Amino acid sequence: MVRVITVLVMLVLSYFFGKLDAQNSNTTPCSSPEYQQFNFWVGNWNVYDTKDQLIGKNKIVHMPNACTIQENWTSQNGKSLGTSYSYYNTSDKKWHQLWIDNKGFVLETEGNFQENKMILTSKLIESPKGKYYNRITWVNNSDGTVTQIWDYLNTDGKIIQQAFKGIYKKNNS
Repeated sequence: MVRVITVLVMLVLSYFFGKLDAQNSNTTPCSSPEYQQFNFWVGNWNVYDTKDQLIGKNKIVHMPNACTIQENWTSQNGKSLGTSYSYYNTSDKKWHQLWIDNKGFVLETEGNFQENKMILTSKLIESPKGKYYNRITWVNNSDGTVTQIWDYLNTDGKIIQQAFKGIYKKNNS
């Protein structure tokens, strides 16, 4: 009986001190510097091609209920729509993105922030056209714009083709 009471007292005390420690903690979830690395992409954007033609709009928001950034893409003609979720994973110390569009295309990428760029790469894709990787790079430009470049890479990491290049300019309306 004494053992049971001792165990119960220990459980109550550990619960109480655990709660007390949590209340005194100054840490905020997702507040470490790694979680802030992709903040340069957050905002309402008009997206232009390299000829300065508007090709779409993209609204990038912090998700209030998760440590996630959500992308909401609409092409200028409204036919291409898509959403992505980007997040930093502390277990592998990498950024991850899951993209899904209205045609059923799904792309998963991962990578890191380096030299003012977020660089995310897919796993090896095997298709009838060959083997390749998708690499998407977001460049945080000094003028407040963001350049997004989507390349296909061969198995040696060399660019096969550029699939997309867009320049994001803030949409203040």
